[in-house]
Amino acid sequence: MSRSTYRARFGLVGAALLTLALTTTACSAPGEKKDDQPTSNAGPIKLALVDAQSGQLSSLGAWELKGARLAVDEWNKAGGVNGRQIQLDVFDDQGDPTVGTNLARKIASEGYTAMIGTAESAVTIAMAPILQQAQIPNITSGQSNGLVAVKSPFLFLNGPTSTTYDETLAKYIVDTKGIKNIAMITNNGSYGKGEHDAFLKALQTRNVTPAADQVVTTDQKDFSAALTAIRQKNPQLIFLGAEEVQSGLIVKQARDLGITVPFAGAAPQGTPVYLDTAGAAKAEGTIVSSPYLSNDINDASKKFAAAYKAAFNEEAELHGAKAYDGTQIVLTALKTSNGATGKALADAIRATKYKGLLGDFAFDETGVGIRATSIGIITNGKLQAAS
Repeated sequence: MSRSTYRARFGLVGAALLTLALTTTACSAPGEKKDDQPTSNAGPIKLALVDAQSGQLSSLGAWELKGARLAVDEWNKAGGVNGRQIQLDVFDDQGDPTVGTNLARKIASEGYTAMIGTAESAVTIAMAPILQQAQIPNITSGQSNGLVAVKSPFLFLNGPTSTTYDETLAKYIVDTKGIKNIAMITNNGSYGKGEHDAFLKALQTRNVTPAADQVVTTDQKDFSAALTAIRQKNPQLIFLGAEEVQSGLIVKQARDLGITVPFAGAAPQGTPVYLDTAGAAKAEGTIVSSPYLSNDINDASKKFAAAYKAAFNEEAELHGAKAYDGTQIVLTALKTSNGATGKALADAIRATKYKGLLGDFAFDETGVGIRATSIGIITNGKLQAAS
């Protein structure tokens, strides 16, 4: 081999080796740390907030976002979590479990530490298996007992379940007020079914059988047939198991049909959207079971309401308070666990004892952290504690 041929071949081999070395460095295996890569405890902590930001349930998403945003802003202004800022990214599930499932995959693939939301039980239940597999803790504002039935160690509730809401309601209606001639109207969605089953069980333990038990669809807007059937039973009270807008429409149409008895329900019936949809006069007398009756409960709720008003120029309510509590719990667990992720963070959340706006949180193995509500009645257009 001539000297010139040797040099040419050596040059080609050297170039190939250099290219291979550069390619190997650029294509490090996922998760493999390079000298110029940030460590796992550097940079912002990414939290995902998932809720309906559009569609009929968008009011829930708006309230949740503001409550979570307020908590995150407070922590960031105070220096973040152990010096790291919190990044809150918002995703719109449109109130659709299929959209929620796709978002769960996205969140799992994009390095989010935890998820806040959703306020819709059906969407949260659809997302839960993916988040569990990815070991992403999720604190939800849903209240369906179906959330507990998922049995995910990564799923937590920032409020009571339907069982608590409706047992408290039945105790007040039946035990305290002696009302037993009760009609029910609920929808066939996850929330409505949960409310139906929980309230029915609470009645059955008191040997009370509903005078009527009407079930409507989640997208239904004309309730004349169901309400006419209820009117024929002449009940003393009607239990509502539907979300804010639909509940308001039911009450509005009931009054137009001449039904004058009070309605009773849980969280949705305590919201401004329910009141505005039904109309204050028609919603008057509605009995509500809620862990957060008003912004005037105590000094903490007054402080929260003032901060919420200053930040967003509107009055705070239950769902914003729930999301605020839930976000505070996640951030507190992140601090005490020194920025842990996965199972370690889930364990830290479960170990967190937190005095929140809704009460004193202490999570058990089911993911439920609070187990009490109070009774309020809409009086003169405002939800007030029952006397």
